[in-house]
Amino acid sequence: MSSINVNINANNQKIAFITGGSRGLGRSAAQHLARKGVDIVLTYHSKQDEAETVVAELRQMGRVAVAMQLDVSNAASFEGFSQSLHQILQDNWGRQQFDYLLNNAGTGIHASFAETSEAQFDQLMNLHFKGVFFLTQRLLPLLADGGRILNVSSGLARFSLPGYSAYAAMKGAIEVLSRYQAKELGARGISVNVLAPGAIETDFGHGAVRDNAQLNQFVAQQTALGRAGLPDDIGSVAAALLAGDTGWINGQRIEASGGMFL
Repeated sequence: MSSINVNINANNQKIAFITGGSRGLGRSAAQHLARKGVDIVLTYHSKQDEAETVVAELRQMGRVAVAMQLDVSNAASFEGFSQSLHQILQDNWGRQQFDYLLNNAGTGIHASFAETSEAQFDQLMNLHFKGVFFLTQRLLPLLADGGRILNVSSGLARFSLPGYSAYAAMKGAIEVLSRYQAKELGARGISVNVLAPGAIETDFGHGAVRDNAQLNQFVAQQTALGRAGLPDDIGSVAAALLAGDTGWINGQRIEASGGMFL
């Protein structure tokens, strides 16, 4: 965990909380939000060095940034984590709430429906659905009225590719959950949307789209814009939905896939 001095403009400063912000799409989103003048609290699972590298980058951009360890699949840890986050907000910004929540942390498991084990199913459920459900619930008192929530889904919730039935099912659940969150949190002025990336060149799924030339070519051939996505293609959209002039967009699924399988 890292901290720095209180920002003198803390009470007017927008703050984003990003799960899985140490690499990939989360890192890109943090960078794009920072360019919009947003301060960042990001979480990492195990690689603190990667998280601290991102924190250093954000600080060089003039932003206040903090990294916190969190296993999003461990719902039992959320109460203690929320207390730590409350203290981080007080120590670094002199306030008790943040403004934007990006539920981004995740991992992928490739297995056919017939061969998916219960352990794999539970791993995906705990991280991609149960974790998001109960972490967001726990953080609601720390999310400012008028804030925004963005839940990350996947293009695989719209189109189907063999080997992703369990993963895509969790993302489908997130899309339904997001509509209910939008409906129930609207009284507080909180908007909730879904961002569904297509195939992106990251280390997700062991870097398959990035490192497997045949898969990368397949993705490009199936995408209207003729290439696989890059992290900045998604990070820029996340920042626009959270900190842009998009407050009237609510309860919607926004797919950023370059036009895959149209």
